[in-house]
Order: sequence, then structure tokens, then C-alpha cells
Amino acid sequence: MAQAIQIGKIATLLAMLDDEESRMFEAAFSQVSFCQGKVGSMNTQKVISAVETAVKRHQLIEEDVYRETHALYHAILEALEGVTRGRLAIGEMMRTVGLRFAVVRGKPYKEANEGEWIAVAFYGTIGAPVKGLEHEAIGLGINHI
Repeated sequence: MAQAIQIGKIATLLAMLDDEESRMFEAAFSQVSFCQGKVGSMNTQKVISAVETAVKRHQLIEEDVYRETHALYHAILEALEGVTRGRLAIGEMMRTVGLRFAVVRGKPYKEANEGEWIAVAFYGTIGAPVKGLEHEAIGLGINHI
């Protein structure tokens, strides 16, 4: 029986750590499939698209399998709700985000029948579209595939 993997913790670490800091956790990261990226925008759809594009480029999901795209989409929305404090609005509320993100795919349960899950983490800043007026924010979303 496989050991449980904390995909949410791994995704959060990957989103928060720079390349040098990430080296300390390489063993944990080798147990999962993941990708990372950055996005800055006042448009929620652009944030979602940046994550989807990175995931598809790294082949973390099968694009032609609806449940995989659907699971990713819901994990992204859940993570964005954390960043935006429950209101999925950025530009409409005169706020902008500058985020690092990580997406992790793995099996978080010891029981193999529980299948694969996907975790999306965001870390960065949100605030008024004026340099220096933003603050840190973090969000995590996890969904079964």
C-alpha cells in the first residue's frame, strides 16, 4: 500500500518557494507530477487561463477527458476564492493580483482506490492597482479527478 502524499502542502510550498528554497524539498516533489508559473492581472479569466495553459503544456491532465479539465477548473476557482477572500472578482473591484502558482497531481490517500487528485495553490499579492498598495495573499484548492 502506498503512503499518503500531501498534495496541498506540496502545491503551497511550490507556489511560495523560489528555486533555491525549493531544492530543500526535492525528495517530496519527486513523488508527484507538478508545474509552476506566474501570472499578474486585473482579469480573473486571465489568471484561470494562465494556470490551464501551464497544466496543459506540462501534460498534467488529459485535455480530451472532461472530468480532468473539470477537476482542474474547480481547484483553480477554490484557490482563487482564498486569494480574493471569497469574491471571485479582481478588476471589477479595482484590484490586481501578482501571483506565483503551482499545480500538483497525485494520490493523497493510502488506499489506491481513492484515485488521483489535483491541487492548485496561489501565493502572491492582491490590492489596488497602485504599486506598493498590495498585500500578501494565498489560496489552495483541491479536487478529485
